[in-house]
Amino acid sequence: MEKREIINMFSRNFGNLYQVYPDSLKENNGRFFFMVKDDQQKYLSLSGLPEKVRVLNFHADKEKSIDCNEKVLFQICSLTNHNLTQLRQILDYLNPSCTQMKPSFGTGDRLGIATPAHIQAFRDKNIFPVLAQQSVREMERTESHWQKVLDNAIWGCFEKGYEGPFGADADHVKDLNNLQKAIECGFTLYTLDPSDHINEHMIQLNKEELKKKYQELPEKQEIESIYLDKEYHIENHQLIFIHDKLAEIVLTYGEAIKHIEKCYQFLKKNHQGDFELEVSIDETPNPTSPLAHLWIASELHRKGVDFQNIAPHYIGDWEKGIDYIGDIGTFREEFKLHCQIASEMGGYKLSLHSGSDKFSVYPIFANESDGYFHVKTAGTSWLEAVKTIVMCQPALYREMHDFALKCFEKDSFSYQLSTDLQKIPNIAKLKDEELVHLFLDNNARQLIHITYGSILREKDERGRYQFRDRIYKLLFENEAIHYQEVTKHIQHHLKLLNL
Repeated sequence: MEKREIINMFSRNFGNLYQVYPDSLKENNGRFFFMVKDDQQKYLSLSGLPEKVRVLNFHADKEKSIDCNEKVLFQICSLTNHNLTQLRQILDYLNPSCTQMKPSFGTGDRLGIATPAHIQAFRDKNIFPVLAQQSVREMERTESHWQKVLDNAIWGCFEKGYEGPFGADADHVKDLNNLQKAIECGFTLYTLDPSDHINEHMIQLNKEELKKKYQELPEKQEIESIYLDKEYHIENHQLIFIHDKLAEIVLTYGEAIKHIEKCYQFLKKNHQGDFELEVSIDETPNPTSPLAHLWIASELHRKGVDFQNIAPHYIGDWEKGIDYIGDIGTFREEFKLHCQIASEMGGYKLSLHSGSDKFSVYPIFANESDGYFHVKTAGTSWLEAVKTIVMCQPALYREMHDFALKCFEKDSFSYQLSTDLQKIPNIAKLKDEELVHLFLDNNARQLIHITYGSILREKDERGRYQFRDRIYKLLFENEAIHYQEVTKHIQHHLKLLNL
């Protein structure tokens, strides 16, 4: 039986109940798998000869036998983890893999429904997509978990019929408990966030205070035998570990290195198959100096930590959902040095967190790194979802906007922002068709960007979600518009990365 026959047969018998996603249709050993949706949710449909379908271990909600030239059985199955596990065993390209040091781009999806749009944006681009990506903080705010994040991305791959490689990033993991959970789910990239072990206050100590703390370190003598007064010639730069600078760097990052080593050894022991490691040192108030970058990479190598990406805190301001704030020329020169250090120290990729909408630095990031880069976005896809709400149901957006203003102060505690709420236009004075222009305003973008958790979790006095269910319903009913807006916006990111 041909694919076209299966779709025609399904449409004749179920066309009044379900809409087929034709890109999803796959055949394996005479069995056909594709995604459909009714007016409320999506399902997996599988079909074939009854003896070939029933031998599979899918949990079906409905099934129907149809007599054609031969009997064909159709099953309709919910998009559960169990059913996805069975499908991944049959269609093994639905399993995440490693980037193999290719330029890569992460598309965090806070709502868990944007992967088909992300895949469309990556079409014909020479870049490795990391389609499952969420941090512990984001999962807490969206009431999600590792398995759900991964499953949502893989169902999105299936819906779009995507058979190419993709990654799964357990982002900003701080502890072994979350690391274990992500391992059990099957992630392939682990971003370790040792920020709780970075002593960011060392830079504020005077010489005597710094010297006293440094003298107390048990590993002081070993560190000095390796690094003190050692000169590194990186292209046209000379980097020297003079005593005071070495002391400051070791006291700032020494415990973080130990934590990373512990997490890496845990991964080696417990992870089955290949994995990649990213070290994130960007969640600090102070930029990572080139000398500190050099020491961190050197220490990780010395301790046998095999990492593929490092995310320094680059100079300038990297606020959420808006472009880079800072001198582009100064950033270019220092970023060049970071790239040269990475090349000199073994050739790992430099990662850009808070990568959403950093359009002015993208060409620099791609060109100076010679393609050895990883970029992470997340909030920008959420903003495109909210823009879709503005376009399709402005009254709902007005409610969300007013609520966001009330919880902005509470939600902004974990971000470094320059948002000025007073500069956001009074939306009561804007016509519906003017609301979309708010997404060109940095202050309005940041208002919606950082309050996503409160918006998605808020409940009324009866325990019902105030916004969440309506958001999902609207985006489901206006899926084509939602996908179009997300695709277009991510494509703009990729274009500026010369991809």
